[in-house]
Amino acid sequence: MSSTTRRTRRSTAIAVSLAAGSALVPTGTAGADTARTGSPTVTAPVGQGLYQSAYSERNDALWVTSSVGQPPATVTDSRLLRVDPDTLKVEKAYKAPVTDAATGAVESVYGVAVDDEHNTVWTTNTRDNSVAVYSQRTGKRLATLPGVNHSREIVVDERHDTVWASAFADGALVAFDSATFKEKKRVTVPGTGPTGLTLNKRTGTVYAADYHGDQIIEVSPGAGSPRLVPAGEGPLSIALSKNGRTAYTADQTSGTVTVVDLRKGAVTRSVATGGGTKSVAVDRRSGHVLAVNRTTATVTIVDPHKGAVVKSVTTGANPNHVQVAQGHAYVVDKSASGPAGEDLLTRVRLGR
Repeated sequence: MSSTTRRTRRSTAIAVSLAAGSALVPTGTAGADTARTGSPTVTAPVGQGLYQSAYSERNDALWVTSSVGQPPATVTDSRLLRVDPDTLKVEKAYKAPVTDAATGAVESVYGVAVDDEHNTVWTTNTRDNSVAVYSQRTGKRLATLPGVNHSREIVVDERHDTVWASAFADGALVAFDSATFKEKKRVTVPGTGPTGLTLNKRTGTVYAADYHGDQIIEVSPGAGSPRLVPAGEGPLSIALSKNGRTAYTADQTSGTVTVVDLRKGAVTRSVATGGGTKSVAVDRRSGHVLAVNRTTATVTIVDPHKGAVVKSVTTGANPNHVQVAQGHAYVVDKSASGPAGEDLLTRVRLGR
């Protein structure tokens, strides 16, 4: 599907949805192109227990994970949701399988990434210390892969047929073959707590935010051992610039986005974004960095070259993750402020 077709479909779908009086809630101030593309900020209730999202260009779908229940409570309701990125309506909801019939516990899904080459979607099942693979076409669970202790996030390297998952409790990055689902590499850095992941698609180098060590773990295909690079305080999430030379970390402890020169292996600046910075993503068109701030309930747009905040947009309470796709930022929160106690999905149109 071409980008022009997607934009046409998106504009039409938003207009129809708003005219029909759906659950979409426009917020913010409309810009000059409001009539063409809808409100710049739109929010909709999606489901309870939202965690992360990932966009599939192949299917023009937003995949969202949902797990209800905080430890020590047992998770008995967990779903992988397929959401229309135009209308923000749930198209399909796939329930996770039961793992304990006595308690009703299910394989709870948290992190998510898509593999458009193989038409699959991968999840981390944090409480079950595993990752899972689902078909994007049918939603069928194809495999559960154990041995990823406190699996947190996941990233797909389509060019090298590899999927990486972070094992927070083991200080490890675990690689799987995206076609056979077999484990093919495991890199352990003792004492670390890898959380967010990102990838240089050209080189196959994977980067992990190390929450324990305030650093980045870099694993390159040709390197004999991981490289450790300084980052911000309490980094949870990481993203790369378009050219792959700069990394950005979302620092929960300091409430900042830290800019890291990967060639020099040094921090160049940190930008205050708000309390409890949780997730970070890059708008490759503008080069801006987006960060969600859990405590202040905002998504902040940062110009990393100037080291300055461009603007902040209010979201629902406790935003948890941001995904950039097709000129929009998609933010899932844990506000429970929907009509039936659902969490919200907010779409923010990004400027050029």
